[in-house]
Amino acid sequence: MRQYGMLIALAAIVLLFQIWTGGTLLLPNNVSNLIQQNSYILILAMGMMMVIICGHIDLSVGSLAAFVGAIAAVMMVRHDVPWVVALVLALLIGALAGAWQGFWIAYVGIPSFIVTLAGMLLFRGATQIVLEGQSVSPFPQGFQQMAQGFIPEAGPYTQYHNPTLVIGLVVAVVLVLQQWRDRRRQLSFDLDPLPFNLWVLKCSAIVLAVVAVTLTLASYHGVPLVLLILCALLIALGYIMRHSVFGRHVYALGGNKAAAKLSGVKDKRVTFSVFVIMGMLAALAGCLYAARLNAATPQAGLMFELEAIAAAFIGGASMSGGVGKVLGAVIGGLVLGVLNNGMSLVGIGTDVQQVIKGLVLLAAVGFDVWNKRRAGS
Repeated sequence: MRQYGMLIALAAIVLLFQIWTGGTLLLPNNVSNLIQQNSYILILAMGMMMVIICGHIDLSVGSLAAFVGAIAAVMMVRHDVPWVVALVLALLIGALAGAWQGFWIAYVGIPSFIVTLAGMLLFRGATQIVLEGQSVSPFPQGFQQMAQGFIPEAGPYTQYHNPTLVIGLVVAVVLVLQQWRDRRRQLSFDLDPLPFNLWVLKCSAIVLAVVAVTLTLASYHGVPLVLLILCALLIALGYIMRHSVFGRHVYALGGNKAAAKLSGVKDKRVTFSVFVIMGMLAALAGCLYAARLNAATPQAGLMFELEAIAAAFIGGASMSGGVGKVLGAVIGGLVLGVLNNGMSLVGIGTDVQQVIKGLVLLAAVGFDVWNKRRAGS
């Protein structure tokens, strides 16, 4: 109910601002801009969801993203390091930063709130030191294209972007086959699947949503490259959390740490690994943010951690841990992104925007508490 409820809420918000903005919200160029503008928050939200499921919190991701983006910028601009090499080194630095924090949390036993708060201050100061208080730019074209580029056109001339149409068709077929496989699996285990009529309605809604997004993107420049990165991360992290031993251990630790340890879960190793993954995702988000701006700035990443935490909780995470899905974090991030974009298009001031986002977050967490109390009774 929480997951479908947020999907319904996202659809309602999109419809509201589509009407309010006179159709501007879903114009192809604005949809592409919405994806590119919120890509780094969505990446951070996916990692933050894993951290929260494990029963922890990370306040340092915004500062870490700025720090890694600054290091990548200095390597490319001041030392002429090829952008691919700089990107790989940046991801490694992010992993090391995550390992540093994970060590203090998992093996020393310091609460994650304190460790990551210290990390937020440490990485913010390190960013100022690395950049010497100045912005560093410009970046190589290939690095910029990660956040600003689109997949190239191919095939005969049509009114739409041909590769995007092909990708949309493949995605629609794969999703329907996945739904069919899940239904057959449920039947084979004598579970109660959705009634066939509702299942057909669900598949139809999925196909219509994919077709709508595909045609919208194909009528502009096609699929943004950053959308491919987001989809790859969503598939990889979703698979890890749902189908791997590591993912089940993360859920177990967040649900009941004592019981998980008695069951043989290596709690320290799992917690350490979660923060390493979070560090790498923060590094990638920082590089994408710098690539989109074509500059590394000392003030980059401000409030990113709060946006990521809000997206995770709006997307179904629980304060007590053990609950949530990576897809839910993406949905929560899109809710915030559409709110930001829609309110900006209609001219609502940033002060009122903060109030509205705060109320949305409070409502999402309140709904989670209400659900738990209802289930307990």
